[in-house]
Amino acid sequence: MKEAVSDSGEPGGDFITRRKHAGLLFLRDLLVILVVAVLVSFLIKTFLIRSFFIPSESMTETLEIGDRIIVNELVPDVVPIERGDVVVFRDPGGWLTARPEEPQPPLVAAVEWFLAFVGLAAPDSNDHLVKRVIGLPGDHVTCCNTLGQMSVNDVPLDEPYISLPPGESKVSRDSFDATVPGDSLWVMGDNRNDSQDSRYQTDTQFRGFVPIEKVVGRAFVVSWPTDHWTWLDNYPGAFHGVDGQAD
Repeated sequence: MKEAVSDSGEPGGDFITRRKHAGLLFLRDLLVILVVAVLVSFLIKTFLIRSFFIPSESMTETLEIGDRIIVNELVPDVVPIERGDVVVFRDPGGWLTARPEEPQPPLVAAVEWFLAFVGLAAPDSNDHLVKRVIGLPGDHVTCCNTLGQMSVNDVPLDEPYISLPPGESKVSRDSFDATVPGDSLWVMGDNRNDSQDSRYQTDTQFRGFVPIEKVVGRAFVVSWPTDHWTWLDNYPGAFHGVDGQAD
């Protein structure tokens, strides 16, 4: 019986060469898959969806501190914003207090950069805000009527998503009366007594209104922690009849 002989004359050399070649092909294919996965994740994060975490109590009980939300970035460029949408937007100017960047070990910073690159982390969450859209361009938003309700275009709202202290029926501690300018939004937190929203930003650049161009997208699901997982509703029934009286 003849033994397998390689070009070097060593028995079994062809088998060893084939195994090495197969191993290199496997590593090459694995590297290609990883590169493609990273690029696809980057494209998805850039154009479709991305993740943010919740740093404050302004949207309690809809969103709790530490929750991670997934945001649809097709809103508003492709899909229009609707009343009741929970949106993430960049600070229009003066809403947030500047926070100094905390130094990180190089390895931690590199890992966070990569996770942010592929959309699995959101280190810029502290530069963004999340609120619920109450008024669209042209809407007249006021509060409060004799029942403590807010109205949009003279239509009182029944808001099932808000959080108020026990025994409290007035949906805003402070009254307001505003007409939303074009290309802007009136936004409020669901935790009405603990939200620095459009009501309390009237001395900033845009007088409390949020330019639509500042909107990053609409939050549609709580993805983490798993026991908080839920789809985020925009409660169209709460705004029934509002369009019929809009300007």
